Amino acid sequence: MSKNGFVEKNPRARRVKIMVFGTFDGLHKGHFNFFKQAKKLSKNPFLVVSIARDKNVYKIKGATSILNEKKRFALVNSSKLVDRVVLSGIKNHLPHILKEKPDIIALGYDQKAYVKNLKKDLKNKGFNVKVVRMQPYKEKIYKNKLLKMKSSLDVSFSDG
Repeated sequence: MSKNGFVEKNPRARRVKIMVFGTFDGLHKGHFNFFKQAKKLSKNPFLVVSIARDKNVYKIKGATSILNEKKRFALVNSSKLVDRVVLSGIKNHLPHILKEKPDIIALGYDQKAYVKNLKKDLKNKGFNVKVVRMQPYKEKIYKNKLLKMKSSLDVSFSDG
């Protein structure tokens, strides 16, 4: 048993660090599917979730999130699927990735901001990483933008 009370299946096995990025303004089944897909990229995954900063959410989406970055951080941190939560950079997205040193970066099916030259930009900093794009999960239903347009916001806050 480790210090934090968790029993590791094989404490000698090296955990494969997989990093994902997003706003996560409420968690829904699409997010949980995204986390599960990312974790399936390794037999011994360690999932790191990078939360978009409030300033960047506005820059990228042209609107503020419902929950601020601290609340979104806490919400994602409460998920049993997630091993670590970090806040992204404000002006530069590379330093926090370099600090975490992921083995794999798993991108959402619709992520476009900051990812065009991500692998090349990291390689130019001396860091080579595998970048994988995940598949959508009922993209016409489980998309925060679409969920917010519904009159009743039906967003789950459990690992359902």
